[in-house]
Amino acid sequence: MVYTPKQYRMSHDEAVQMMKTSPFALLITVEEQRPLATHIPVEIREEQGKMYATGHIAYGNRQKKTLENNRDVLLIFQGPHAYISSSWYEGEEVPTWDYLAVHAYGTARLLATDELKSALAAMLDHYEAHRENGRVWDTFTPGKLEREMQGIVGFEIEITGIQGAAKMSQNRNNTDYKSIVGELEKSNDQEENLVAEWLREQRKELFK
Repeated sequence: MVYTPKQYRMSHDEAVQMMKTSPFALLITVEEQRPLATHIPVEIREEQGKMYATGHIAYGNRQKKTLENNRDVLLIFQGPHAYISSSWYEGEEVPTWDYLAVHAYGTARLLATDELKSALAAMLDHYEAHRENGRVWDTFTPGKLEREMQGIVGFEIEITGIQGAAKMSQNRNNTDYKSIVGELEKSNDQEENLVAEWLREQRKELFK
């Protein structure tokens, strides 16, 4: 379980939204007391009051052995994050790190071939359908993707618990808060700019 003080806890809806907008996750399971992890994109869907994450890993990935009927699977989603220098504060303080993260727990199972095909088609639609000449399923040479499927294993995780952490300078006074945003916006680092954008949105009244 992720340690999250009350003031930094995301709402359920905020956590789900971050899972959908930052879908490149870390899949974690355990094999004989040894943790295994794979960085993969997943698709999040909600139906009939339940939430699922689908994805796939390489057939040669040993983690596939831990995904059949496993009730102890963890997906970690990482949002924007940035180092916060204490030199930006009015008073003497220590530096810290601002970040957004979601831990999703659930039960995994492996997908049958037809289910994997449907999951891959949905993923292609998500990332390709809006593009000019997007490569959705039916645009590939017949049989091409079916052959590629032989090298992967699909899985589905029924998500049974979600914990979201937004440690984003909520404890700072307005003066420090504005200073943090201003310093982050000077940066050429995209992550720092995204943190500044998030901070601005939370206290809009300070930036009118």
